[in-house]
Amino acid sequence: MLRYSYPFALILALAACAPGAAEYTKAEAPNRLQVAGATSTVELAFAPGSARLSAAAASRLDGLVANGAIRPADHVRVAAAGPPGLAAAREAAVARQLLRWGIVAEAQPLPAVPRDRAFVTVGRYAVTLPPCPNWSQPRPNDFTNAPTSNFGCATAVNLGLMASPADLASGETLGSTAGQPAGAAVTRYLTDQVQPPVVAAIGPISAAPPPPPPTGGGPSTNGAGGS
Repeated sequence: MLRYSYPFALILALAACAPGAAEYTKAEAPNRLQVAGATSTVELAFAPGSARLSAAAASRLDGLVANGAIRPADHVRVAAAGPPGLAAAREAAVARQLLRWGIVAEAQPLPAVPRDRAFVTVGRYAVTLPPCPNWSQPRPNDFTNAPTSNFGCATAVNLGLMASPADLASGETLGSTAGQPAGAAVTRYLTDQVQPPVVAAIGPISAAPPPPPPTGGGPSTNGAGGS
């Protein structure tokens, strides 16, 4: 018995020095997507009691799209003042103008919209992928049969590459879908016009600078940053 006790004690000592599986946690290298973003707000004016988007307001929205302040990949929401029917008609008027550019805007009722005004909130997001493959977990003496550190890494990366960053920040509400942007995406795919994203073009996420205030009685634009 004494002859076998010494090797057994040596094995226990060596096992105590080796990093065990219980010492590792997924917190050391989580396979999660990180989404960062910022918002900006555009204020539009309507004539009293009218749901018609003025030429100045429509031109302002077109200019924001043209200079990149509003993009199809942004999360755009519209809130308008007025009774329920009038507010819904004003929100629809703004949404129709943006849909001409392939930008889908959702209605978002807000209690503090000034009279005869509409707020267009633009959320812009970018996603950071986890480092994959992830073999950070020590492999020796792993007898727990637990998932490895690389488990789920490819799934997270594929989701980050396929999904819109805005949808990863907050999902869209259930309802009817605008067919124009979906049809345009299919057309780009069939005609080999899909532009892959360029990492260098993402850059830091910040709110788009507001355009200069209009002259006269046209709509005003206010920028507000956040995340």
